[in-house]
Amino acid sequence: MRKAMTLVEVMVALGILAVIGTITIATLSNTLQARELLSENDAHQQSVRVALDTVTRELELAYLTFNTQVPNSYVTVFVAKDETPVDNLWFATLAHQRLYRNSRESDQSEISIWAEDDPEMEGAYVLMHREAPRIDHEPDKDGVIYPLAYGVTRFTIRFLDPTTCEWADEWDSTSTEQDGRLPRAAQIVLGVMGPDPDDADNEELVERSYATTVLLQYGKRARCDLFSGQDEEDENVGAGTGPGDLAQ
Repeated sequence: MRKAMTLVEVMVALGILAVIGTITIATLSNTLQARELLSENDAHQQSVRVALDTVTRELELAYLTFNTQVPNSYVTVFVAKDETPVDNLWFATLAHQRLYRNSRESDQSEISIWAEDDPEMEGAYVLMHREAPRIDHEPDKDGVIYPLAYGVTRFTIRFLDPTTCEWADEWDSTSTEQDGRLPRAAQIVLGVMGPDPDDADNEELVERSYATTVLLQYGKRARCDLFSGQDEEDENVGAGTGPGDLAQ
């Protein structure tokens, strides 16, 4: 004859099921939180990577036009202003990428980088980018404007003067001191508010800084030994000719 379960056995079974359910829910919750944190961290890293890659590629191919006597030519500039906490920058580059077939565009473009207040984060900024696919007499106007990065707390660039082998916080190719010259290299530091890797609840934001150095291909080669073993490397680097140098 089959016996039914007693009330005590039912209560024990329900207790075991409750414990198992609690452990399962806690495990799933922790897994989902970890996945969300990793997802936000990946999105943050990707955003920073795209911003730095864009600025690096454009700076690497920055140039100045020296032969300004040609008809329909405009004077190109390379100007960087040391502003706290986000520097301003505008220059001409050969890094433009044409997106449409048979478009009347070349590799040349005008670039401007500046900051505006971040509407969703107090005390932070949006790093703005402007690209004009045609060189004209207004190097800081017109073109397509879009944000490079949000939650920016710092964007600073310093430049290597190939003549003095010193780093400068500002650069102005239209000035007397730096007349018609490009820096040899640029060091970029970008600070962005991102998820705190030590915060399990994924609620806190911390400032995360990223840095990179870019060599300007058309900047004059520095004639000094800044780093150990740099001489041999410099011998393999081009003399830093630009579009205007090729015509001279």
